[in-house]
Amino acid sequence: MQRATLTRRTFLSAAAAPAVIRSRAARRPNILIAISDDQSYPHTGAMGDRVVRTPAFDRVAAGGVLFRQCYSLSPGCAPARAGLLTGRYPWQLEEAGTHASLFPRKFTVYPDLLEQAGYFVGLTGKGAGPCNYQDAGWPHNPAGPSFDNHKAPKPPPGVSPNDYARNFEDFLNARPKQKPFCFWHGGAEPHRSYEKGAGARSGKRIEDVAVPSFLPDSPEVRSDILDYYREIEHFDAHLARMLDLLEKRGELENTLVVVTSDNGMSFPGAKATLYDYGIHVPLAVMWEAECKGGRVSDDLISFADFAPTFLEAAGLRIPPQMVGRSLVALLRSGRSGVVEPERRRVFSGRERHSHARFDNLGYPARAMREGNYLYVWNMKPERWPAGDPEIFADIDEGPTKEWMMQHRRDPAVRPLFEHGFGKRPEEQLFDVVSDPGCRKNLAGLPAYEKVRRSMRAALQKALAAHGDPRMSGKGDIWESYPRFSPMRPQLGGFAERGQVNPKYLK
Repeated sequence: MQRATLTRRTFLSAAAAPAVIRSRAARRPNILIAISDDQSYPHTGAMGDRVVRTPAFDRVAAGGVLFRQCYSLSPGCAPARAGLLTGRYPWQLEEAGTHASLFPRKFTVYPDLLEQAGYFVGLTGKGAGPCNYQDAGWPHNPAGPSFDNHKAPKPPPGVSPNDYARNFEDFLNARPKQKPFCFWHGGAEPHRSYEKGAGARSGKRIEDVAVPSFLPDSPEVRSDILDYYREIEHFDAHLARMLDLLEKRGELENTLVVVTSDNGMSFPGAKATLYDYGIHVPLAVMWEAECKGGRVSDDLISFADFAPTFLEAAGLRIPPQMVGRSLVALLRSGRSGVVEPERRRVFSGRERHSHARFDNLGYPARAMREGNYLYVWNMKPERWPAGDPEIFADIDEGPTKEWMMQHRRDPAVRPLFEHGFGKRPEEQLFDVVSDPGCRKNLAGLPAYEKVRRSMRAALQKALAAHGDPRMSGKGDIWESYPRFSPMRPQLGGFAERGQVNPKYLK
């Protein structure tokens, strides 16, 4: 649960240098966060997927804690990563809380605090973003200075040429002696596009794929999922090399390793939506020196929890603006199951994702997970959530999207198409334990009215406490933030404010 009031703890001023609050500075842990790009929670071996092979993720889960209920702060890259770095909700981050805008320099990020406290900081691959941090005055990406010199000689088609693991080795070689490190491994995988058919050609069988309930069960979709799996494996292979390197150097035991993804899989009904597959992400954490391994946790974990966790593990005070709750006590508890009952709720939300609507409008929505239920508040239900037709630009291009658009009038496909592409009611309520695909909206059913009312009230109260502009009549500020990514060519080359060609609105 995220705290709405923070008066019980004494914090350091955001402008001051971080203070070390314990004397074990010599044993301060190294920190390695590995974050894939667009991966939903079920798709690791440790979570039981029978097709995708993730030995590095599984190693971290076996050596530490497999968290089965981790929720991103947003179903899109930039706001999720900004919230991870700041320990704050996207609706508290101004331009950084939306996609492809500025990342204001005034916001405190945990890598800077660790660097001020003596850590050696760096990243390879994708850090914060997509965002414009240069014009906001940052000397480098908010996640840290880049180590990206090494490229793979023959990278598989569709994946980044970055040799992430070799760049990590460069980083370790550059680290001054006796300094702990904080490193961000930001894979570009499994973000689209994929090499079509590569998963099947690698020997994986399409009949072994477990197709989520919100997608059509067709050979084309199954093959697309295999291609997605192949990119997950590429990301995992680099993580495996990093873990082996740390072990060889005798540093793995005292390294806090966090493996996760920024948001869900790049398929209709997942990424860019507040459905469970859009915000429920994989998470494994290992810290051999402090954390008993072989455990499974069903505590609700938020991306806002990572920054406070890293700071507490390093012995630093947590700034008052960070709303997340450190995981250190949970990691050290040695227990499985639900360890901290007070983690009752997690929150997520979105504004603008891609350039998907007339006049570059977003799709404001907020969500809360509590117990078995996920409540979604679509604040502008008159807008198209996936973007104006017939482009639906908030859904990444790929074989599954193409196939669903071509078969949208088929009786078996039409309900799935409406679920992923169509307009949504203002309120949605799902039992994500029995309905992880979020197919059955329980809002409006008498048997669930008490749950709906309770969750809506709790969400609105929390958003107001967080200072969400949508709760104070200032929500239009989100429409004013500049977008720096180029327009999609399919939108017809209209004016820079981004009107959609009218032929697509017919």
